[in-house]
Amino acid sequence: MSGLGEVPEEIAEAHENQKKVIGGRRPQCSDIVEMLQTTSSERRTFIFIDALDECAAGCRVEILDSLHQILQKSQDTRIFLTGRPHIEAEIRKRLSGRVTTIAVTPRRGDVIGYLRTRLGKDTNPDAMDSSLEADILKKIPDDISDMYVEATILRKLPQVIH
Repeated sequence: MSGLGEVPEEIAEAHENQKKVIGGRRPQCSDIVEMLQTTSSERRTFIFIDALDECAAGCRVEILDSLHQILQKSQDTRIFLTGRPHIEAEIRKRLSGRVTTIAVTPRRGDVIGYLRTRLGKDTNPDAMDSSLEADILKKIPDDISDMYVEATILRKLPQVIH
C-alpha cells in the first residue's frame, strides 16, 4: 500500500493560485470537492476525518454533503469518520448507503495511565494534594467510560439508476 508520490498537479496549482489572491483566500468547498473527485476517480482513495462531532452543525452538514458528492463520482473511495454517537443518525441520513459503525470504548486502565502521566508533568505540583489526585483518578475514568467514539466506515454507495 502506498500514498501519492506527489500532490496532484490540479491541487498544487489551485493552492498556488489562491496564495496570489489578496489575503490568501482558501479554495472554496466546491473547489475542494471537485479536486477530490478528480483525484479519487483515478485511484482507490481513503479519506479520514477525526472528531466530526466537534465540527459546528452547519459545517458538518456541508462536509457530509460534500463527502456524498465525492462518493457518487468516485466509487473506489472509502471514508473513515470518528465522532461521538449523537451524530450517527446524521451521518446515516447524509451518506445514505452502506455504513458500518464500530463503538470504540477506552479501557479504564489506559485512562488512569494517561492521567497519571499528565499529573506527573504538572508544572505546579504543590497545587494538588494526594486527596485531590485520588479524586481525579477515580472520577474521570468513571465519567469517560460513558463517552465513547464511534468510527464510521463508509463503503461505496449503491449505484443510482436514472
